Amino acid sequence: MAFDKVDYTSLSVPAAPFSDPSRIPDFPRDRVPRHVGVIMDGNGRWAKSRGLVRTDGHQAAEPVVFDTIAGAIEAGVRYLSLYTFSTENWRRSPQEVRFLMGFSRDIIHRRVAQMDDWGVRVRWSGRRPRLWRSVIDELETAMDRTRSNTVIDVVFCINYGGRAEIADAAAAVAREVRDGRISGDRVTERMIAEHLYNPDIPDVDLVIRTSGEQRTSNFLPWEAAYAELDFVPELFPDCGRDVLWRSIDHYVHRDRRFGGVTA
Repeated sequence: MAFDKVDYTSLSVPAAPFSDPSRIPDFPRDRVPRHVGVIMDGNGRWAKSRGLVRTDGHQAAEPVVFDTIAGAIEAGVRYLSLYTFSTENWRRSPQEVRFLMGFSRDIIHRRVAQMDDWGVRVRWSGRRPRLWRSVIDELETAMDRTRSNTVIDVVFCINYGGRAEIADAAAAVAREVRDGRISGDRVTERMIAEHLYNPDIPDVDLVIRTSGEQRTSNFLPWEAAYAELDFVPELFPDCGRDVLWRSIDHYVHRDRRFGGVTA
């Protein structure tokens, strides 16, 4: 299936974020991934290739994020997790970290009305320690405002690390064992899953990583244990719904067996 490149990045009016209906791929609804995770990689390289500074690449990514959300809605995706800032990203220069914190805060503040109009339920996955209080405040405001929306849940993974999430879940289970609420010899996979950051969200079906890198970089390792992986060559600011749709098209043609066999 081929998709023509269309520039939707200028769309900012909540009343009209979507494509011409004739252009939306007719994916088999029972095969569309329910939960898609996107590792949004390549902003810095995109900027460098144009003689710009790294922060220009992050700014260029903002409309692409919302074009991707719109494309996910059109395709029928129910949950979309976006790797926004990892626990390892604190190792970047203090200037870039400050920019990313402020930019994340400002995007959520600036775009919450748009997401609310689209029927997006804003979610957050990550650790509180080190994350700017102002970012947490905007996330909590957006989550409260959009709590009743049911079109799509968009999870912003900010100050997120997969190993940290599993460690936090294990610590929560250990506290319950210490307090006598459960027996230490009865810890199960399901019990760990129930203590993840968003235990009500189903496992990831499809992980997309942009920029051509072929690794998952500590992104949802528990939830994506059986996810299909699609490593796309485009740097994230060059992506959008057309790249998302291409990955979904690859996904719907895969044979998912979960360790079993197909008759």
